[in-house]
Amino acid sequence: MMAAGMAAGLGARVRLVERNEKLGKKLYITGKGRCNVTNFCDEGEFISNVVTNSKFLYSAIRAFSPADTVAFLEKYGCKIKVERGRRVFPQSGKASDVTAALFRFLRENGAEIMLNTCCLGVERVQGGFKVATDEGVLFAHKVIICTGGASYPSTGSTGEMFVAIEKLGHAVSPLRPALCPIVLKEKFVGQLAGLTLKNVGLSAFYEGKKVFSGFGEMLFTHDGISGPVALSMSSHINKTELNRITIILDLKPALDEKALYDRINRDFLGAKNNFFKNSLTVLLPKSLIPIIIDLSKIPPQKQANSVTAEERRALARLLKRLEFHPESLADFEEAIVTCGGVDVKQINPSTMESKLVQGLFFAGEVIDFDALTGGFNIQAALSTGYLAGKGAAEE
Repeated sequence: MMAAGMAAGLGARVRLVERNEKLGKKLYITGKGRCNVTNFCDEGEFISNVVTNSKFLYSAIRAFSPADTVAFLEKYGCKIKVERGRRVFPQSGKASDVTAALFRFLRENGAEIMLNTCCLGVERVQGGFKVATDEGVLFAHKVIICTGGASYPSTGSTGEMFVAIEKLGHAVSPLRPALCPIVLKEKFVGQLAGLTLKNVGLSAFYEGKKVFSGFGEMLFTHDGISGPVALSMSSHINKTELNRITIILDLKPALDEKALYDRINRDFLGAKNNFFKNSLTVLLPKSLIPIIIDLSKIPPQKQANSVTAEERRALARLLKRLEFHPESLADFEEAIVTCGGVDVKQINPSTMESKLVQGLFFAGEVIDFDALTGGFNIQAALSTGYLAGKGAAEE
């Protein structure tokens, strides 16, 4: 929508080919239906939140920044609000307001919209391109491919266009789920399904080397972990051999091991006549206690005042280093974004034009970049769309 509106606004005759019955279908499900459309941060912080090919996005973010997105939305009737972590949402809390603003932009600039129309392929021909659709063949001097990755295929981003892109001569990096739940080998996580842990530390180690460290909220699912910090981790381990990854959960990141040991001593002193199994209620969520008791190897019926100093130290270590092992990542149906796509080395980062095929442009998630949660991925889509539309029309 951004690419089509920009090109039309600069005088190009534009047709936007949309396979769905309405525009912006994926936007409707972002931010739990509220659409976290951007992050109101500076350029440096934005780039630091891009996991794959961050340098490629410098020109795009400079050309159309988060501040530009906010101004754009306000201009086209979508009032915004900034929430925790500088996350930007429509003031109404409705993703449809973002789509409506983009639709007004398209309509005002005169772009023609073809709904319920599937693109079947793009072929280079004399003077431009032949675009095959299920509604007939179109001819165009320029083509901008904005068909997304393979995440949430029910919204239309099935990854089918990568076949046509490769036929045009472009390399496509392998597609992997990103910002997705992590399936764990430990079967006991099923007993914790639905448990949300706030303010925890989560780290990933590849053969002993730390490859991710995060802090925040985590959720146990029926077969693994999800929630913001786990989703971020998935984007940092999805290119590794998962069987060599060890995940460490720190349940008490505000305390070092010595301070946690002292805290356990105080708790046990106050519950000295209680069984060990009843002495952890202040320290841990109820559903987690049986798991910790089992892993600690301390008899549940042992009195708190009989738990030895070494057992208490071991308990403190366990709470600081609860170990998990990934089985797999959730599939594309549960992945917020796709890692992989058109090789950025073959795209001009200032215009989004192909370096291999003149007149061919790319924008959004179809390109091999991905970022963390917080509005960064949608902003990257808008910024690359802005450059692609501008570059195609000016040329």
